[in-house]
Amino acid sequence: MQEYLKFTVTLVAVLDPFLAIPIFLSVAVARAPAARRRLVNAVTFTVFAVLASAALFGEPLLALIGASLPAFRVGGGLVLLLMALAMLNARIGGVRQSEAEAEELESGDPSGIVPLAVPLLAGPGAISTTIIAAHAGGPLHIAALVGSVACVCALLWLVLSLADRIGSRLGVTGLNIATRLLGLALAAISIEMMTGGLKDLLPGLAR
Repeated sequence: MQEYLKFTVTLVAVLDPFLAIPIFLSVAVARAPAARRRLVNAVTFTVFAVLASAALFGEPLLALIGASLPAFRVGGGLVLLLMALAMLNARIGGVRQSEAEAEELESGDPSGIVPLAVPLLAGPGAISTTIIAAHAGGPLHIAALVGSVACVCALLWLVLSLADRIGSRLGVTGLNIATRLLGLALAAISIEMMTGGLKDLLPGLAR
């Protein structure tokens, strides 16, 4: 249970729904309430589908590209660290969203799924975290991870559904503080992930 709880907390920090609130509001501002609800549902379902697929097919993907789990842990930890550094500065960062993707989002994508759901929320950091957690796990382990993903997506759905209220209550400063706190937790998690991968790649470091 501790490992699944750790995975859930890590995924919440990686997704950071508080960081997505201003972007979501900018996309949904001109939409009717019913259209906004459809957008929330579409974004949440897309994030769940991407991460559940990563849990189910992550290990075959690693085998296909010939990457070892320790190497992937180091690479995934580095991605998370870059995201954490951007979050500590209350910024989205290039790992989540490039300038071209930001322009695409501002142009008024009718679905809002790309690049809001992917890669802003379910991006490289969330996908790599899920693949690492699912590696060499049996059906029950994968099912538990998918359940954890579902819980995180339920939280994401709630935050996006209440984006107006949360945004008005917390304001820019409050949202930035929440993002920085999650960034601090993510920085610690990323260092731990890279350290574990390096110990497996270079056993001499563990002495």
